[in-house]
Amino acid sequence: MKKRNREYIFTDNAPDAIGTYSQAVKVGDMIFLSGQIPLDPKTMMLVGENTEDGVDTQIHQVFKNLSSVAEAAGGTLEDVVKLNLYLTDLTYFPLVNEIMRKYFSDPYPARAAVGVSSLPKGCMFEGEAIMVLTKS
Repeated sequence: MKKRNREYIFTDNAPDAIGTYSQAVKVGDMIFLSGQIPLDPKTMMLVGENTEDGVDTQIHQVFKNLSSVAEAAGGTLEDVVKLNLYLTDLTYFPLVNEIMRKYFSDPYPARAAVGVSSLPKGCMFEGEAIMVLTKS
């Protein structure tokens, strides 16, 4: 869908918006990916328990959801230039770094990792991104 020189990105391979936002918005070569929480796109249910074991599953699901939106926009996670990550427990910061290496390669995008008191649906991790698509 296009509106005012913007293209609105949607894919069934990522969770539907649970609020008043689009999965991503493309303006020129830039794509702004909305925050993704660890919802299974097929069931719209939170994956992983809010435990030390479950946070691993939640982190993977967020990166999978971001990847699906990136692909729907015509790119991949390798096109991400800025990543914002939100954790309800910063002791999982090293785990985020470890898992992030499975989805991104060096040189990594610019990034912020922020500790927050709570996230939607009571999850432990959320991520949002900005991508730039360049013509080869």
